[in-house]
Amino acid sequence: MIEKDRSGFGRDPFGYSARGIFQWQLIESMFTGDDFDPYRQPEAEHCKNPVLWLAQAEALSQAALTLFKTEPEFETMPDFVRPICDSQFCAVGLMLVGYSLEIALKAMMIMEHGIGGYTAIEKKHRHHRLQDLANFVPNLSKQERAVLRGLTHFVYWAGRYPDPGTGKEGETLNIFELSEKYQISGRVLFSTSAKVMRHAHEIAEKE
Repeated sequence: MIEKDRSGFGRDPFGYSARGIFQWQLIESMFTGDDFDPYRQPEAEHCKNPVLWLAQAEALSQAALTLFKTEPEFETMPDFVRPICDSQFCAVGLMLVGYSLEIALKAMMIMEHGIGGYTAIEKKHRHHRLQDLANFVPNLSKQERAVLRGLTHFVYWAGRYPDPGTGKEGETLNIFELSEKYQISGRVLFSTSAKVMRHAHEIAEKE
C-alpha cells in the first residue's frame, strides 16, 4: 500500500507534487490485477476519475484551512505594508477555497454523467464561475449564490493579483457590494462551502 512520505518533496518537489495520477493508476491496478507501468501516459479514464478529483478538492481545502489558521508577521515588509499583506494572504486562502469548490463541482458532474458523458460537455464548463457550475446543487439561497460569486472573483483575480486588470477596476467594488448586500460573514462562507461539498456525498451515495 502507498504511504505518505513528505521527504520525497525535498528530493523532487515537482515529481512528488505531480505524481497523484500515477499513484491512482497504481491503486487501480492493485484492484484490477492489471500490470502497472509507471511510465505509461495517463488516459482520460484515469485523469477523469472522480476519486482523483475529490482528492484534489480535499487537498485544496486543507491548504486553505492551513492558511486561515496561520498569521504571518510579514517581518520583511515595512510596518505600514503588513496589513496589506495580511489581507492579500487571506485572499490567497479564499482563492484556494474557490478552486476546491470548482474541482468538487466538476467531480460531481463526472459522477453524474460518467467520464464519457462529462468529456462530451467539458468545454462548456472550462471556466471558474462557481455560481454557474453549482446550478445543479439544490436549494442554494441567494446569499449562498452570492458567496459563490464572491469566491469567483478570488479565483479569477483577487487571490492572485492586486487588481482585476485594465478596464475591470469596477470589479474591486463588486466584492464589497456583494459582502455588504448579502451579509457574508466567515460563518456564511464556510457553511456554504460545506453545503456544496456535502452534495458530492449525496451524489456518491446514489451511485
